[in-house]
Amino acid sequence: MSRLFQWSITVALAGFLFGFDTAVISGADKPIQALWGLSDLQHGLLIMSMALWGTVLGAIFGNWPTDRLGRRATLMIIGMLYLVSAIGSAVVSDPWTFAFFRLIGGIGVGISSVAAPTYISEIAPPQRRGFLVAMYQFNIVFGILMAFVSNYIIGSLISDNAWRWMLGIEAVPALIYTLMILRIPRSPRWLILKRNDVEEAGRTLRLINPGVDIDAEIATIRRAEEEEASTQSRFFSRRYRLPILLAFLIAFFNQLSGINFIIYYAPRVLEAAQLGSQAALLSTVGIGMVNLLFTMLGMSLIDRFGRRTLLFIGSAGYLLSLVLISRAFFAGALGGAEVPLLLALFIASHAISQGAIIWVFIAEIFPNSVRARGQSFGASTHWVFAALITLVMPWVLGTFSGGPVFAFFAVMMLLQLVFAIFLMPETKSVSLEELQKHLVGDNVSLRRARLSSVRTP
Repeated sequence: MSRLFQWSITVALAGFLFGFDTAVISGADKPIQALWGLSDLQHGLLIMSMALWGTVLGAIFGNWPTDRLGRRATLMIIGMLYLVSAIGSAVVSDPWTFAFFRLIGGIGVGISSVAAPTYISEIAPPQRRGFLVAMYQFNIVFGILMAFVSNYIIGSLISDNAWRWMLGIEAVPALIYTLMILRIPRSPRWLILKRNDVEEAGRTLRLINPGVDIDAEIATIRRAEEEEASTQSRFFSRRYRLPILLAFLIAFFNQLSGINFIIYYAPRVLEAAQLGSQAALLSTVGIGMVNLLFTMLGMSLIDRFGRRTLLFIGSAGYLLSLVLISRAFFAGALGGAEVPLLLALFIASHAISQGAIIWVFIAEIFPNSVRARGQSFGASTHWVFAALITLVMPWVLGTFSGGPVFAFFAVMMLLQLVFAIFLMPETKSVSLEELQKHLVGDNVSLRRARLSSVRTP
């Protein structure tokens, strides 16, 4: 196994904790609401969405430790936040303290979505960057699957306070991950740009790719940085308007697909489709398995087909599945296998497209000097919408049937298809410094004709 792959998979394990922490709450959803007698709005705010508000905070401010302390140090902090959150959430006796510890875990998730893709994108060669950064997403869905499996097993074996064990078990992988991060090097691009440590950066670059002219590589990185430094542009300026717009839209559509709604409320949605509670929990395991398999497929295709083509494919699957699920709820055609199968199609469409590309795409489109800031912007956009959707969904599900809810998400995915056709550039097999030339600058045009030049391998 190459050092590059070892380091990438180690950092990508932050995604496992991300996914596990995101999905594990689904098994504790209804037991906690019953235990503390919470209203739908209280439950949505304190229990289901609190981790996501922490994620928003982590994503907004995650660029600060990622730039100041470094990518590796930040990744270690993330592991400790997960550890504290898992133990604290499992032993609390009231909803307010529970919300506090879920907030801490959410902050870890938010910072993870900044630091991990940034680190991997900075050590990966252009031809493998999509696959290696997508390992972060693979670990997210693997973590989601393991959370569903863990919840099902614990729910089958333990009757009293099973939710405490469901949440507390996350402490084990959090500790293992934190120790593993000690073995990775610091990002060579961060060393050059933030610490001016060319010697250590050169050693790391040689380990990554012994056949590359290291001096030329370092010179290219420095030249790109000098061009950025000469502009003295603020992040929210005309110079970065295109990558900012692209990051916003890819993150916006990711959440307006309804993916976090499905992940967080899968058991509740399936029970609404007239499956029993245990059958609903078991069905979530099947959904998690589909998510994992199609994420692997997306990883294998992302550097071959490209990010834009995968979004075309996914948008078609999103539209088909969401329209048919909405139709099933409107028509009352529930109780059979139709809704679980259509949910599986929805998950497959997400996994092969948005799931595979979002963290890759955002990590690629910003210059080295503002990559952590750009990743923070894209991730915070993603998590603000995720938190809002999770906050209001208990009320929405108590007020509306599944028909209008899934119809709304279908309309959003139609708009995503328009975005992919008319605005999204293809970034596969292009170096980070070359992408900077095409996507950043005061005179970059938003016209698709201008963006087509980025698609040249």
